[in-house]
Amino acid sequence: MPYPLQIHRPNTALHAAAGTSAAYGLNQSQTVAPAWVVCPVPGGTPVPEHALRLHTHAVASDQCCSAVVREISAPVGDVWSVVRRFDKPQAYKNFLKSCRVVVGGGEVGTLREVRVVTGLPAASSTERLEILDDERHVMSFSIVGGEHRLQNYRSVTTLHAAAEGGGGTVVVESYLVDVPPGNTTEETCAFVDTIVNCNLRSLARIAERKSSS
Repeated sequence: MPYPLQIHRPNTALHAAAGTSAAYGLNQSQTVAPAWVVCPVPGGTPVPEHALRLHTHAVASDQCCSAVVREISAPVGDVWSVVRRFDKPQAYKNFLKSCRVVVGGGEVGTLREVRVVTGLPAASSTERLEILDDERHVMSFSIVGGEHRLQNYRSVTTLHAAAEGGGGTVVVESYLVDVPPGNTTEETCAFVDTIVNCNLRSLARIAERKSSS
């Protein structure tokens, strides 16, 4: 992924959701080329430079991006062992009820098909593994098919040790997604932020139990 030397942020609007994340969206009435936007990490959480670059998205006029952060009282290794399982996202993502790998064996390019629990405005999602970096603890996937409203969705998750050195982990998850017709940037990001926050709370519970066992 190319990283620009200068980040351009024309016509962006800041939106805070649930007190934990911030979203950027471009004016949807404009027809301009995508602008590179660094999804802001909320709460002033220090994040390594390489991670900030990964949370930089090219946002088109009909898209929005947001970032969610979660501190977990468990070592990076314990958290990563759960996150890296592209074949088993339902282990901590409670809105998913099943996952089936349809192409590949866990390498970049692997495709999975997940089924969504009843009650959400979706039934299934076909997702492609874009990044799996065990050294830097980076996972990224994009949605390439299925029955859902999250068109052109791409997620990037990075893990790093907490700054205080107490053995904890900071998880940052950012995403880029189209704003569906009839919805606003704020509504779209509030919906997705809620799901991501729920997922990360579940991840924290699982990793902390694993660490204490």
